[in-house]
Amino acid sequence: MTRTMTRLLMVACVMTAAAVATLTPAPVAAQGKAIRVVQTNAAGDNVHLIDPATNEIVGEITGVEVIHGVVAAPDGSRLYLSNESTEELDIVDAKTLKVTNSIPLSGRPNNVAIHENGTRVYVAIQGTGGGVDIIDTEAEENIRTIRILRGVHNTFITPDSKYVVAGSTGGGGATIIDTELERKMWTIHFEGGVRPLTFDSNPDGSTKNMYVQVTNLHGFAVVDFETRKEIGRVVQPDIPVAERNRDGIQGAPAHGIKVSPDGTSIWSTSKINSHVYAYSLPDLDYLGAVKVGTVPDWLTFTPDGRFLYVANAHDNYVSVIDVKGLTEIKKIQVGQVPKRNITANLIVGQ
Repeated sequence: MTRTMTRLLMVACVMTAAAVATLTPAPVAAQGKAIRVVQTNAAGDNVHLIDPATNEIVGEITGVEVIHGVVAAPDGSRLYLSNESTEELDIVDAKTLKVTNSIPLSGRPNNVAIHENGTRVYVAIQGTGGGVDIIDTEAEENIRTIRILRGVHNTFITPDSKYVVAGSTGGGGATIIDTELERKMWTIHFEGGVRPLTFDSNPDGSTKNMYVQVTNLHGFAVVDFETRKEIGRVVQPDIPVAERNRDGIQGAPAHGIKVSPDGTSIWSTSKINSHVYAYSLPDLDYLGAVKVGTVPDWLTFTPDGRFLYVANAHDNYVSVIDVKGLTEIKKIQVGQVPKRNITANLIVGQ
């Protein structure tokens, strides 16, 4: 090969490389993600986002009136809010905190749950004609309703996402729905309405027990998920009648329950005692209590289990609990009547 030909070949390679560089789009900056505590407000028209690293409010979703429940897409891109005022499921872009779409529901929604793969959201629908609306998140459509007697107050997904549990306050039952078949499998009944519930897992990731708060029970029932039977109950400590809170109980003296991320403890609120109580797992030995707001509702942990966030519905603030120290370390003012909350790893604005 002559020097001239070699030189021409080198020039051609440089030009080709330059053309490729021109045609190839610049790499998009990596999406930043951060842990957020998402706190809904049962009155008003907003939802607050708390940064657990600073315990400060760092975001607010506005223009969403009477939001009941919230779940996050597994990839952190979106939040799904059940909107009681419009009877829709609002889809919120996690980065901009703006509503991008609203999906009509079959009735007034309460709590929501999401499959671990993010393809389905399960919306509790209250009322005599209620049940569970199943939302296809890719098509952003309400694809079907599974009817359940006297409607559903809460939906919860099992740790392995194989089942959705639909709790009825009117019917007093927890109905288990197979997420693959999308049909009812079995129901366990209680003497009162089914309120919040939580789960722990077996070593293989399957559901071990279901811990259920029931109307008028100051504590929770323990259900063996495999045998489908109640195997015990925990009654929370009592206090003198004169010291009990009777304001805003609404038939549920215990209305917030959560198993710690490491599965070694379970925490339950008391509306009449204004405390959060902790018990060991699996033994359910009493560990202690923390005094919080007047009417504590839902609970959510940070992923490392170090801190617990308690929504205080009547005081309009969230208590931050140091789990190891069993102490309230901060009160964060939020919106009106804060109740349901979650912890999520969300895409955040840059």
